[in-house]
Amino acid sequence: MDKRLERILPRVQKPARYVGGEYNAVMKDLSQVDTRVAFCFPDTYEIGMSNLGMRILYGIMNNMDGVWCERVFAPWGDMEEEMRRAGLPLYALESGDPIRDFDIIAFSVGYEMAFPAILNMLDLAGVPLHASERTELTPLVIAGGTAMFNCEPIADFIDIAEIGEGEEMNAELIELHRRARREGWTKQQFLRAAAQLDGIYVPGLYEVDYNADGTVKLITPKDGAPKVVTKRIMRDMDKAWYPAKTIVPSTEIVQDRTTLELFRGCIRGCRFCQAGYVYRPVRNRSEKLLVEYAKEAIEDSGYEEMTLSSLSTSDFRPLVQLCDDLEEFCAQRHVNLSLPSLRADNFSMALMERLQKGRKTGLTFAPEAGTQRLRDAINKNVREEDLLHSCQVAFEGGWNGVKLYFMLGLPTETDEDVLGIAELANQVLHTWRMHATNKARGVRITVSTSCFVPKPHSPFQWEAQVTMDEYKRKVNLLRENIKAKNVTYNWHDPDTSFVEAVLSRGDRRIADVIEEVWRRGGKLEAWGDYFSFDRWMAAMDACGVDPMFYACRERGKDEFLPWDIVDMGVRRAHLWHEREQAYKAELSPDCRKQCTGCGALALMTEGGKCDA
Repeated sequence: MDKRLERILPRVQKPARYVGGEYNAVMKDLSQVDTRVAFCFPDTYEIGMSNLGMRILYGIMNNMDGVWCERVFAPWGDMEEEMRRAGLPLYALESGDPIRDFDIIAFSVGYEMAFPAILNMLDLAGVPLHASERTELTPLVIAGGTAMFNCEPIADFIDIAEIGEGEEMNAELIELHRRARREGWTKQQFLRAAAQLDGIYVPGLYEVDYNADGTVKLITPKDGAPKVVTKRIMRDMDKAWYPAKTIVPSTEIVQDRTTLELFRGCIRGCRFCQAGYVYRPVRNRSEKLLVEYAKEAIEDSGYEEMTLSSLSTSDFRPLVQLCDDLEEFCAQRHVNLSLPSLRADNFSMALMERLQKGRKTGLTFAPEAGTQRLRDAINKNVREEDLLHSCQVAFEGGWNGVKLYFMLGLPTETDEDVLGIAELANQVLHTWRMHATNKARGVRITVSTSCFVPKPHSPFQWEAQVTMDEYKRKVNLLRENIKAKNVTYNWHDPDTSFVEAVLSRGDRRIADVIEEVWRRGGKLEAWGDYFSFDRWMAAMDACGVDPMFYACRERGKDEFLPWDIVDMGVRRAHLWHEREQAYKAELSPDCRKQCTGCGALALMTEGGKCDA
């Protein structure tokens, strides 16, 4: 361990997150390694170590001969201050070596508010921020994750964006990078070759033209780069790598448990949801294989909780059978199975008894909208009677708490829809009064609202976000109408959502804003402890950027969108049709009832099919 680090650690919070040495962390002999990858998560250890995607890719890369993938997380403010004071550069947890000396620096970016943290980590590592300043082949700076479905706001800072699922893509890119170093290629030669790999987007090989009104006119490829970059997926989930031997943190993390990924994709077509579209098509793992994975992971880790995870886990067909097959094994080891994502239309007491034996503390549902008209407009495919029936079943089974999540500012929303949230909460309270088995325990009904953020590659990508003043008006309207003492109302401030909308639908001109925010002290902007709305507004003003242009402007049908350079499988025409359906408040069926022809099936080859 570096002597400087030894001196620092006693002075910072949670020093365990900075030292490595955890169970199952991969250590390798450097004499047997020819490629070093610094796998960076632009947030804290507690958040990054909870990320399943990072655990998967860490395992895959370390299974490659000659490759050593090491973890890097953003330090908390106290640690960063000490590191800069001591002249200690950002280092990898496994070896303690500075990441500026690695071959590849790879960022996993799941949310846009992490963009300033990327710049801060590069600077702390001593790596130039701009791709144009890094003229050598190493270190190569790449980024993947959900936020990369529109990577234009950070295009100036990264050499490569990986579009889609990285299991196969990472291995191919590493092998190409190896060849480039072996044969003495220039960085430009490598980037031109990398652009030919499926799913690889090289921003430097594309030129952006703008219209007089500030909208993007066109993104044009050069040097043989493809006109459109198509998302990569794992077509057969039974062949996808599962991290049965996962790193067990030495300190508490946000999701301190092992995770079993059941399937990818979503059969639902919620029109506000980016994930439900960008993760299509649906691909299931076999129930038999999942049982094997679960037992191996539990035996190896010693965890007493396993999360059965997917976008909509209760849509996994053999879920009850899976729980039954694991029941005896888990009971003997005092392991609890938990289900993080519930849908009111397929909730059953039988399932919950299998998943939460002895833990009847609370359930969470996300109706998203307060009236049936608006739920139909957003294609939630959940009726009020479904939600109330689910609550009834839960209350009869001994549960005494329900959390209800909603969004304010959804397209077509009226004040009647807002008031519908209060009425729905009252209906849930009435259901408890009618069906609770033990009223003496009381009931906790929590209503939470957040501000709707229009996301790329969703039917609402063309929509304007409501202004912050309008959101606050809706919050106050709802506050005034939630009067029952058993109902608690929590709401998210709109400041972060407004900035998120700018970043989500930004183009390359937003890069200057991100850099300016960082230079003004912005780092861990996803945290309330660090987020400063005034700093973002000052940065946008300094850069001559109108945030309303990005956040609160409705796009036209034919406008070229910055993320149109990416083909994520679902056709643009399908998204627009779904938007039109929203304004008619007309439902589209879920994929299991009827295929809507979204186009994602085209990503499957050699007879592969959507597993919905």
